[in-house]
Amino acid sequence: MGVTPPIALISLTAPGGELARHIQCGLPGALVHGLSGRVDDCDIAFTDTGATLQALFRDGHPIIGICAAGILIRTLSTSLSDKHTEPPVIAISPDGSSIVPLLGGHHGANRLARDIARLTGGNAALTTAGESIHGIAFDEPPTGWTIANPTRAKDVMADILSGGKPSMVIEAGEPDWLESLPLDHDGAWMIRISDRAITPNPNELLIHPPTLVVGVGCERDCTPGELGELVTQTLTNSGLAPQSVAAIVSIDVKADEPAVHAIAQHLGVPARFFDAAQLEAETPRLENPSDIVFREVGAHGVSEAAALAAAGPAGQLVVAKTKSRRATCAVARGTSIDASRVGRGRGHLAIVGTGPGDKSHRIPATDTAVAKAQDLVGYGPYLDLLGPSIAGKTRHDFDLGAEIDRCRHALNLAGQGRDVALVSSGDPGVFAMATLVFELLDQEARPDWQRISIDVHPGVSAMQLAAARAGAPLGHDFCAISLSDLLTPWPTIQGRLKAAAEADFVVAFYNPRSRKRHHQIETARDVFLAHRPADTPVIVARNLARKGESVEIVSLAELQVESIDMLTVVIIGNSQSRQMAMGGRSWAYTPRGYAHKHTKETGN
Repeated sequence: MGVTPPIALISLTAPGGELARHIQCGLPGALVHGLSGRVDDCDIAFTDTGATLQALFRDGHPIIGICAAGILIRTLSTSLSDKHTEPPVIAISPDGSSIVPLLGGHHGANRLARDIARLTGGNAALTTAGESIHGIAFDEPPTGWTIANPTRAKDVMADILSGGKPSMVIEAGEPDWLESLPLDHDGAWMIRISDRAITPNPNELLIHPPTLVVGVGCERDCTPGELGELVTQTLTNSGLAPQSVAAIVSIDVKADEPAVHAIAQHLGVPARFFDAAQLEAETPRLENPSDIVFREVGAHGVSEAAALAAAGPAGQLVVAKTKSRRATCAVARGTSIDASRVGRGRGHLAIVGTGPGDKSHRIPATDTAVAKAQDLVGYGPYLDLLGPSIAGKTRHDFDLGAEIDRCRHALNLAGQGRDVALVSSGDPGVFAMATLVFELLDQEARPDWQRISIDVHPGVSAMQLAAARAGAPLGHDFCAISLSDLLTPWPTIQGRLKAAAEADFVVAFYNPRSRKRHHQIETARDVFLAHRPADTPVIVARNLARKGESVEIVSLAELQVESIDMLTVVIIGNSQSRQMAMGGRSWAYTPRGYAHKHTKETGN
């Protein structure tokens, strides 16, 4: 299944941009597209409204236009071809009071309109017949519910809208979302709610409710194939519908077991976990309690106990523990199970970079990770750079210098099953938090930390943006050196300076000068003056992508260090780097040799 492109919030005016930012806080991963010259606060600026809308629609982005519906209709009318594949399109009035799904009502637009209405306090003007009359859309059931034969859904709804009254048989679950339907025992159509794997009759709409949970246990490094085959065969042999499985559940020490997550992914459901005490509480209900299992994990059962714990106090074991060579499996039935309330998920730590400053230099993957996170951990001013994205999140602010405490706290939260984003400025792997996280994981090897999942999302580093602002000084081999001797002995830094200068690297200096450290940048300048021309261009970039940004290009001999501070990045070119004037300003670049290669090949 492909990844759905991020939602595009289209704003054509400044007030529309403000409303888009408000809506964005409730729509993880959404990006604000603003008309250039009218909307300053946006993620992506555009100049051609029609071309932008058509491109977004063609690429499958759900479109939310804060504009007149007519603009969207006229612009996209020539692009319509297949209602089954076209993305949702929604028009919102500038005050947020009216939210109208124009396309894709039963493919996410109606649900999205309701979500937006809750954010703005407006009204979702749903025009699809089933929802407008009965508040029901068979082809967009609630989370966890599955239509087994969706081609029949349209026929059933058409019959209902013509005055028909289907009958309903409820074998499992609580279909509260269907309570407004008119019913009759002798209806022409029958709606069956069942978690059994059955073939529906021609006049039957079969709906699978989320009533089953599969408990699993396995030896360490059990293959995904073995556990997957055991679960699949267990469901098949018991006549149970895989579509009714709400979650795969196990003990928390298995939270990092690839086989558990593989079968959860195969079934399209979350993997959730319980601690030993929670599982031990289910012992009176187990059919196969084991003292051996108790001695190993602190509970008398794993697969049966986890299934029962997830199904709830009224749940029942419908398939007792079954075994393969290295795995076990059991199935329990509850009522309508909300997997998000079952146990806890595997903790996740996203290590992200904000880029150098403003949102326009932050990559979409970072925005998505922040949107998914429950907790944000970082230096306070770095968290502030996230702007509206932090709304609804729990902030954990730390002072500058508390880097170890910051990383420990993020790891502890993730170890508790939380979804956490650890926020750095720039790139988290360039003199930032990613290295420290892995160092702590490697040194301490704590079990709760080892079970979490980790993603590192790169950011635009200060040296990259400084280079881009100045031209192309990093066009040939380069390196980065931090001049802070808080963690690295100064003699070691001096050795690196000399080696980089002798090797003719372009060098980016981080942490060049603080209120207490003055001599390091002076020493670095003098070292490089001994190895390259006095007119070598030097880029001095301050407050990149923030208020007060300045970028200067000076010669190495003229480099003055008094105005350099911790918010400055300094790039010294190599012996071939050049400065040039164009368009009323200076540029710097480092040739890589293409011109020489061309001259050699052509003789010109």
